[in-house]
Amino acid sequence: MSRSLAIALLAVAALAPGCASAAASSRTVEIAIHYSRFAPSSVEVPAGVPITFVLRNDDPIDHEWMIGDAGMHARHRTGTEPVHGSRADEITVPALSTRTTTLTFPNAVTLQYMCHLPGHEAYGMVGTLTAR
Repeated sequence: MSRSLAIALLAVAALAPGCASAAASSRTVEIAIHYSRFAPSSVEVPAGVPITFVLRNDDPIDHEWMIGDAGMHARHRTGTEPVHGSRADEITVPALSTRTTTLTFPNAVTLQYMCHLPGHEAYGMVGTLTAR
C-alpha cells in the first residue's frame, strides 16, 4: 500500500465518526388527527435517535396520543386520568391545537399509539410505530 493511500484511508476513518453522528441527529415526525383518525397511521423511525413528534389535532374535540406496548395500553383502557402531559409518551391534545413531545427508542421495537378516550380506539384511533 502506498503511503498516500494509507494517509487517505486514515483521514476517511477519522472523519467517519463525525459523519455517523451527523446522520444520527434528531428527527421530526408530524401526526395529524382528523375525523378521529391518526395520519399517518404507521410510522418508521430510526432506533437510538431523538424523535420529535408534532401532534396536530384538527378535530373540534380533545384526543390523546399515547404510545407504548400492549401492557401500557391495557392499563390505560381502564384508566381514569382525564388529562396527560407530564410524560413524553402520554399526551393530551386539546381540540384544534398542536402539542410536541420528544422520545428516543433505544432499541428496535414495534409499538402502538392510540387515543383511549371512550370509544376512540374502537373507532380506529390506532397507529403503529416501528423503530429499526
